Amino acid sequence: MQKTNAMRLLDKAKIPYECLEYVVDENDLSGTSIASQVGLEYDVVFKTLVARGDKTGPLVMCIPVHKEIDLKKAAKVTGNKKIEMVHVKDLLALTGYIRGGCSPVGMKKKFPTFICESAAMLEKITVSAGVKGCQLLLKSSELIAYTEAIPCDITK
Repeated sequence: MQKTNAMRLLDKAKIPYECLEYVVDENDLSGTSIASQVGLEYDVVFKTLVARGDKTGPLVMCIPVHKEIDLKKAAKVTGNKKIEMVHVKDLLALTGYIRGGCSPVGMKKKFPTFICESAAMLEKITVSAGVKGCQLLLKSSELIAYTEAIPCDITK
């Protein structure tokens, strides 16, 4: 596995992680499929979603793969009246990542980051390594500190 930007940044910050590789199925990019492949419970595998707030602009949200984002809750905790998901076609230009390979670590710019409060209760979680086919398993406390993520209730 070639080093991704996310891996290089974690290395530089001396944050240990483990790479969990999986086979990419373009017909099923679901996080639950990935969790099954890497042999982890759904609540430990997190997906990274990017939205745009009417007041704040781009926002990054990390939630367990089997959950859905609650846009009303997310708007409230992020200080917006309304938020909407960033369209897939705009993801690469905004973040430097593609759908299925979006990591909260190493986006083009540092955006306000919010993480499902359940992450703070888990010792380790996984997030995308920044490419399809690889998840990074790391201490949730270190990910939260590094990304300055705010743990909060943002799921349905």
